[in-house]
Amino acid sequence: MSDLKKYISKRKAVDAAFNENYEEGYQAFKIGVLLRQAREASGLTQEQIAEKLNTKKSAISRIENHAEDIKLSTLEKFASVLGCKIEVSITQDS
Repeated sequence: MSDLKKYISKRKAVDAAFNENYEEGYQAFKIGVLLRQAREASGLTQEQIAEKLNTKKSAISRIENHAEDIKLSTLEKFASVLGCKIEVSITQDS
């Protein structure tokens, strides 16, 4: 088990608020990371994406770093500029 996984496991065990909000926060973080990775793989900069979406670089940075409040329509536009598509799934908590 990695040090990060050990830390998360230990923190979940002793901090109820952290444990309760971890998955939601992780999913939002993961969306931003996936968007950044897709942008980098496409060879585009934040500035280039911003230009294509008619917005500012700071908005793209905010999306990549704080994707927890991103609209689905914005997510689809971002992905489209990258030549990607969005797939959504709904799963039951185990």
